[in-house]
Amino acid sequence: MTKTIDVEIYGQRYSITGEADESYVKQLADMVDRQMKQVAAGMRSATPAKLAVLAAFNLAHELMESERKSRQGEADADRRVASLMESIDQQMPSILSR
Repeated sequence: MTKTIDVEIYGQRYSITGEADESYVKQLADMVDRQMKQVAAGMRSATPAKLAVLAAFNLAHELMESERKSRQGEADADRRVASLMESIDQQMPSILSR
């Protein structure tokens, strides 16, 4: 069911329309708000639009790093499984001949 949820990001109110859970939408808005405030703290002056772009850039970076780490973790797990399978295969003849 589509609904409208009001949120505040960097002092501006926005109405978000969609089917997502209200608490999730507010959590996302809080994340964007925190990111904009963090970027603003490191700058002398910037327009809200510039802060929004820089915040989006930082969030995109965090997402890509998370995806990279996830892929790396999957690759590491695949290597460990392959190594274990190889070890099991090497041990099977001696186990079966007993």
